[in-house]
Parts: sequence; structure tokens; C-alpha cells
Amino acid sequence: MKKIILSVILLVMGITTQAQKVYIVDSEWNADVKVFVVDYEYQADLLVFKEPYDFRAKGNVGIWNFVNNEYRAEKKIYFVNNEYQADLKIYFVSYSFRVKWRNVSKKHLMY
Repeated sequence: MKKIILSVILLVMGITTQAQKVYIVDSEWNADVKVFVVDYEYQADLLVFKEPYDFRAKGNVGIWNFVNNEYRAEKKIYFVNNEYQADLKIYFVSYSFRVKWRNVSKKHLMY
């Protein structure tokens, strides 16, 4: 019985640590990734869905939960004003099933 309970606890901990929790910082130097929001889907490296609940956010697939505290975030991002300044170009989609990496060579930026 103890092994089953321990297994369930470890499983739950593993699920919660996979969430893609993102915090928006105020300065470029404090960011892990500089992000630019493009106007069209075809211009993006990553299609992102804004997930309101952190427990529904999933790994590094493009489902982001924006947190209010820096210590809760897995990645700190800064939104730049120009495309050439960005490490990652994103496009916000309306549905979670539309998220995807269009440029997988940049996937490492969000790990």
C-alpha cells in the first residue's frame, strides 16, 4: 500500500513540474528568452495558447500559463518591440489543439 501511495505522489509531482509557467519581466537583461509576437501564423517559430489554469499547461509544446510571481515561473520572458531583437517569434492561437513548434530548432529556448 505504501508503494502505491508513493508512486501516486511521484506521478503527481512529475505532472506538475511539466507545466510551462511563464513570467513576463520588465527588463531585457533579466529574461531567459526575448519574445516577439508576429502578426501572422506563418511568421512564428511557435504557436502559443494562453492557458488560464496552471495545472492544464503542458511541457514544452506551446501551452503557456502566465504566472504573477517570478519564483513560480519556469521561464522568464521579455517582449521586444522589433522582430530582429527576438530569440523566439510567437503567434497566439485561440485553441489549445492548434499549438505547435513551426521551427523546432528553437525548441531548446523553452526547456
